Amino acid sequence: MTATERPKAPGLLDGKFSPTRPLAASGNLFAFALDVLKALPRRPFQIREFIQQTWFVASVTILPTALVAIPFGAVIALQLGSLTRQLGAQSFTGSASVLAVLREASPIVTALLIAGAGGSAICADLGARKIRDEIDAMEVLGISPIQRLVVPRVLASMLVAVLLNGLVSVVGVAGGYFFNVILQGGTPGAYLASFSALAQVEDFWSGEIKALIFGLIAAIVASYKGLRAGGGPKGVGDAVNQSVVITFLLLFAVNFVITAIYFQLVPPKGQ
Repeated sequence: MTATERPKAPGLLDGKFSPTRPLAASGNLFAFALDVLKALPRRPFQIREFIQQTWFVASVTILPTALVAIPFGAVIALQLGSLTRQLGAQSFTGSASVLAVLREASPIVTALLIAGAGGSAICADLGARKIRDEIDAMEVLGISPIQRLVVPRVLASMLVAVLLNGLVSVVGVAGGYFFNVILQGGTPGAYLASFSALAQVEDFWSGEIKALIFGLIAAIVASYKGLRAGGGPKGVGDAVNQSVVITFLLLFAVNFVITAIYFQLVPPKGQ
């Protein structure tokens, strides 16, 4: 019995809050995630569906992500530029901005857009299939909805999240450079030369790993809520709202755990 066939337990994840059953609802989500992870290496792999979903998720997230990354980089540059001037450490403005963008801002922006735009689209698509009884028809024919529909969407979200994280990093650093040099009168050479003072390659890879995990979580939660949607179009809308909220909560919690582990495994530069 797969996670899509397990009986629903009333709880926060199913839209009905019951203080005695939240663990059961969370367990259903965890069991669904395990089913998805077990289905990832199985064959045949739906390469056509994967390509279509990759393009679909990228098309709904690239432009919003780039537009959001610009003010993020600007705010970070303005705040750090003002702070470093107060401390007399203007030469570290570029390095501090890069650290803030690579470690936190870039993965968070990517996660929010993947969950808000890509995840909601995935949930709405699967929810529409569910209320039209397409999922039940697939199961009757012996086709696994997880392997046929969920796995390509999960892999597509992970790939797009990693690529978007690189885009946000570039746009954020460029935006920080522009606002620091143009608006705050910083020195271009000092801003660029300070990149290597505190930042290191591991900072970039930590952001990429975060984006990969965030894409996985967003796609799994969206698929879970979509496949369990019910009650017609209103039920699909409720499932989309719930998937976005739950994903945001999980992403911030996971981000804290990954950051804590990173600081334990990778010492700051110069130590």
